[in-house]
Amino acid sequence: MIAAIPFPNIDPVLWSIELGGFTLAIRWYALAYIAGFLLAWWWANRAIRATHLWENDTAPLTLKHTEDFLTWAIFGVILGGRLGWVLFYSQGAWLDDPTMIYKVWEGGMSFHGGILGVIVATILFAWKYEITLFSLADILALGVPFGLGLGRLANFINAELWGKPTTQAWGVVFPNTPECPSTWIDSVCARHPSQLYEAILEGIVLFVVIAYLAYRRGWLKTPGALTGVFFIGYGAARFFVEFFRQGDAQFTGPTNPWGHVLRLGQTADSIGFTMGQLLSLPMIAFGTILLIVARRKK
Repeated sequence: MIAAIPFPNIDPVLWSIELGGFTLAIRWYALAYIAGFLLAWWWANRAIRATHLWENDTAPLTLKHTEDFLTWAIFGVILGGRLGWVLFYSQGAWLDDPTMIYKVWEGGMSFHGGILGVIVATILFAWKYEITLFSLADILALGVPFGLGLGRLANFINAELWGKPTTQAWGVVFPNTPECPSTWIDSVCARHPSQLYEAILEGIVLFVVIAYLAYRRGWLKTPGALTGVFFIGYGAARFFVEFFRQGDAQFTGPTNPWGHVLRLGQTADSIGFTMGQLLSLPMIAFGTILLIVARRKK
């Protein structure tokens, strides 16, 4: 018998109420977004108050700036995340039904799209308020891991984005997963809890590394350096975890001579890079270039 951990079956809805045929619900996923933004805001303000962390002992922005930018970041994440999912993962379905772009309640958010949305918001905000662009980006790099970690925990609670089948003792039997391979003993299909892998790497580990560089190594005095570390760290973590994560099944293709399906969405017996890996490679490259340029300039 394969050892496996049963899914805790946490209700994705924390609280709900019926109002005239309309259901008002508070979901863990929404709370993860809210908590992520608030914690990032708090952590950014803490860094701004610690003026010794900055070049010439002067923070490049004020507490009022972070308060105003919070709204910009929220719109950037939501709009960019939704548009990113539609463009990267819907396989052009929006061309037949353009209204799906607005149907956020049906699910579908892309982190890579969200980060692009925040980049646009950051550039516009820095230009409008005449703030050093990469210093503002470094502030974001400090706080983003909060949202990443909490978001992946919410994915676990929702029993979504689970990993590939595994015989490891920490494998989790998620509900509503595809039929298990016939070679599995007693049809027990435990899967990698890839959401938790990402929560640890993208949330905890990335936060610790960036906080250490900012508070112990003085990297906030070098605009752009922490931003480069963030892009490298997230891209590498996501690329690695994708090897254990069940890919996006919509990306199918022809079979190779061994009968394996060539697909971006990997299954237990398919090959090739996933869409998440392909989108992470430019992040790693950009982060590396930015880090080198920032450090050399310093």
